[in-house]
Amino acid sequence: MSTSQLARNRAPTAAPAIGFFERFLTVWVGLCIVAGIALGQLMPGVFRTVASLEIAKVNIPVGLLIWIMIIPMLLKIDFAALGQVKAHARGIGVTLFINWAVKPFSMALLAWIFVRQLLAPWLPAEQIDSYVAGLILLAAAPCTAMVFVWSQLCKGDPYFTLSQVALNDAIMVVAFAPIVALLLGLSSIAVPWDTLLTSVGLYIVVPVVIAQAWRRALLRRGVARFQAVVGRLGPFSIAALLLTLVLLFAFQGEQIIRQPLVIAILAVPILLQVVLNSGLAYWLNRKMGVQFCVAGPSALIGASNFFELAVATAISLFGFQSGAALATVVGVLIEVPVMLAVVGVVNRSQGWYEAGIKTP
Repeated sequence: MSTSQLARNRAPTAAPAIGFFERFLTVWVGLCIVAGIALGQLMPGVFRTVASLEIAKVNIPVGLLIWIMIIPMLLKIDFAALGQVKAHARGIGVTLFINWAVKPFSMALLAWIFVRQLLAPWLPAEQIDSYVAGLILLAAAPCTAMVFVWSQLCKGDPYFTLSQVALNDAIMVVAFAPIVALLLGLSSIAVPWDTLLTSVGLYIVVPVVIAQAWRRALLRRGVARFQAVVGRLGPFSIAALLLTLVLLFAFQGEQIIRQPLVIAILAVPILLQVVLNSGLAYWLNRKMGVQFCVAGPSALIGASNFFELAVATAISLFGFQSGAALATVVGVLIEVPVMLAVVGVVNRSQGWYEAGIKTP
C-alpha cells in the first residue's frame, strides 16, 4: 500500500484537539456525583426499577448506554493499521509489555498494598474484595479513544498510535477475560466465567463488529462524511458516560455519604500505577533508542485505561451498588487531569529524552 493510500485511510482517526467536554471531564464527573447522590435520595424507587431491568445479569439501560459510549470510540479504529506494526516494532513491543505484562499485575499488587493492608481500616470491610476487583478491571484493558488526543498533545506519531491501539483492541478480545479471571483468582475473589465472557462479548466483540461495519459503510461515502458522523457522535458518547455515572452514584450515595474518604483512598493506587507505568514505558523506550514521537504516545497508552469497559464489566459482575463499580468510576474521575499531567511531563522532557537516546 502506498504512503498516500495509508494517509487517506488513517486520516479519519486523528483527533483535532481535546474537546470541551473531554477537557472538563473531571468537572462533569463531579457534578454527576452530586446529581446521582441527590437523585438517589429523592427518588429511590425509580432507581430500584432501573436496577431491576436485567436479562441474564445484564442491566438493559446500562448496556445500551455503554454501547452508545463505546461504539463511537471504536469507530475511529482502523484495523488495517495492524499491517504497519513492524514499522514501530520497538515502541509497540514496549507498550505491549507495559499494557499486558505490567499494568494489570502492578495494579493488583498496589490494590493489595493499599486497599487490603495500609488503608483498609478506613474502608468498609465488606467491600474490600469488590474494590480490589474494580481496580483490577480498570487496569486490565488499555485505553482506546482518548489516547488519540493524548498522542496529538505530545506530538506523537499518529501512525504508531493508530497501529498500537488497533493491536491492543485485537488482543483485548482474547486476553481481557483470562487476565481478569487470573488476577481475581489470585486475589481470592470468585468470578463467574459465564458473566465475564458475556461482558467481553457484549462490550468488546459486538461493539467492535458494529463499529467496523459502520466505519466501512461511512468511508464508502467519503472521508468527509465519516468525519462528520464521528464528530456528531462525540457528544452522545460523553452524555452516555455521564448518565451512566449518575445511575451509579444514585446507588452508591449512601456509602459515599457515610465514608467520603473512599474515593480519595481508591485514587491512591490508580495514581501510583499511572506514574509507574508511564515512567517505565518512557524509560524503556529511551533505553531502546525509540524516537520521541513514538515514546510519548507509548508512555500515555501504557498508563491510560479503557474505563468505559471497566465500568460496564464491573456492573455486570458485581452490580450497581458494588465497590467494584465505584472503583472503576474513580478512574473516570481522575483520568483527564492525570493524563494531562503526564502529557506535560513528556513535552517538557523532550530535550532530556533525545539527549540520551542510544540507537541499538
